[in-house]
Amino acid sequence: MSSVLSKVYHEIGAGGFAHNDQIMLFFLRVHALLTPDMTVMDFGAGRGRVSEASSGFCRDFKILKGKCDKVIGVDIDPAVLENQTVNEACVIDADGHIPLPDQAVDLVFSCATFEHIEYPAKTAQELSRVLRPGGWICAWTPAKWGYVAVGARLVPNAMHHHAVRMLSSGGRRSADVFPTFYRLNTIGAVRRHFVPLGFTDYSYYLGGSPSYFANQAALARFWAGYNSLMPPPLKKNLHVFLQKNP
Repeated sequence: MSSVLSKVYHEIGAGGFAHNDQIMLFFLRVHALLTPDMTVMDFGAGRGRVSEASSGFCRDFKILKGKCDKVIGVDIDPAVLENQTVNEACVIDADGHIPLPDQAVDLVFSCATFEHIEYPAKTAQELSRVLRPGGWICAWTPAKWGYVAVGARLVPNAMHHHAVRMLSSGGRRSADVFPTFYRLNTIGAVRRHFVPLGFTDYSYYLGGSPSYFANQAALARFWAGYNSLMPPPLKKNLHVFLQKNP
């Protein structure tokens, strides 16, 4: 957690996270759904960037390996084959096909991936296909009309890695920056693509703690205030929770 954020949220000193940390809150709800016998799919697992963080509660809380029967990492990037936070890994086909059998997993979780989905209807069908009845899809992603997503759409995809390097406090590599589309980043879009496939939607918008503040406390405070004042569709984060009907 950025030392700059600790100036905005003093409670970070007690455990390492802000009270409104969107990723910790997302994984809290995922843990509430997780059971030891589940087969879990990490959709958009990448190389397992979370494992590169310093050790401690916040890092371990976000790693589900060892807390369920099996975690399968899937991604379009072959770097997923080196991911140490999963038990197995496979690469998504060029046509978007996930190389897993029908009804192979009990829970899908995904962090900062839905904004990169170019063909949401195809993705929804594939996630539904590999998920067992009664299973869950859980995703954290920037909301389409939050300031992060609006800013990303104003910057050409070819320039995203430059913008991330200037504004991010997390030291993201250029290799971690992918094209964005924001076609599955509103509750309306989520319901349009998943409810007809037999899902019940429990998604919600969340302001959360600020992102992309260039390690400037004043900018972090501005975005924190902005997040708190915005109505739900304009908040920064979307937490997607969908249950496939039995």
